[in-house]
Amino acid sequence: MILYPPTGALVQSLHSAEILFAIMLSLVTSVISTCLCALVAIPVAYSLARGTFPGKRAATILLNIPLALPPLVAGVALLIFFGPSSIGQFLEAVGVSVVFTPLGIIVALFFVNVPYLIRVLRSTFEDINPRFEHVARTLGCSEWRAFRRVTLPLARHGLGAGLVITWSKCIGEFGAVLILAGATRMKTETLPIALFLNMSTGEIELAIAAAIILIGISLASLLILEYFSSDSCFF
Repeated sequence: MILYPPTGALVQSLHSAEILFAIMLSLVTSVISTCLCALVAIPVAYSLARGTFPGKRAATILLNIPLALPPLVAGVALLIFFGPSSIGQFLEAVGVSVVFTPLGIIVALFFVNVPYLIRVLRSTFEDINPRFEHVARTLGCSEWRAFRRVTLPLARHGLGAGLVITWSKCIGEFGAVLILAGATRMKTETLPIALFLNMSTGEIELAIAAAIILIGISLASLLILEYFSSDSCFF
């Protein structure tokens, strides 16, 4: 695939305004979505791992529903929720447009990927012996301080791996983004959307340029994931 187009045309495509826009939009939306996923997933995963409360099983099933949905179906559900529903019309009335906008990309990426990060972090927290937290509490730490000073550092490998995988999935997400944010050039054109648009219009060099970047991101993610899986760590 890499050797299919002439080298000059491929290099020119990699530096085209459309591909550079797609790279920037993909990076910005994926980073924002990953941060939002982390903000939600860490407390939710910890509560599911350590807490006991009524409806815990039902909450787990509810949180896992997006994992079972095909991305296109998830996109349709989001489109109806933020489009013709009363909530969608209320958001439009107050000036918050989600459908066919870059904000829709962030929403779609968050909806599809946050359940995955919750599952990864829940497993990570469950693998940490709660006695460490109990000891910290007996030494005077508050519950928040015990979590911040004991549990979170012990979970750094799982947290780092989960964030890398979530970001990588955000970069490559196509179906839900296509349905909710649309495929508009230079507006909601992420790298997978750029690949789709240019393949549809016969712009093979631009499509392959987007594919090469996605392959590079996937390989980089695998290397970082392997790094987190080893004994060494960034933190």
